[in-house]
Amino acid sequence: MTASTIDATSKALYRIPEAMRLLSLSRTVIYEQIRAGRLRTVRQGRSRLVSAAAITAYVDLLEQEARKGGIR
Repeated sequence: MTASTIDATSKALYRIPEAMRLLSLSRTVIYEQIRAGRLRTVRQGRSRLVSAAAITAYVDLLEQEARKGGIR
């Protein structure tokens, strides 16, 4: 298990403002990452939601990029 794994008691889906808080990113950056395909989302009606798995995958991606860049 990595440090970025979401606790099983966490919610399965997060609204954008919740994802912003979890990732410590601005609304603009969140939507840039979504458009770039780096942060996956789902639609439920008119709402855009980020799954816990997508948040974990995004953090894992950032960690991989940091390792490749020599930053630890």
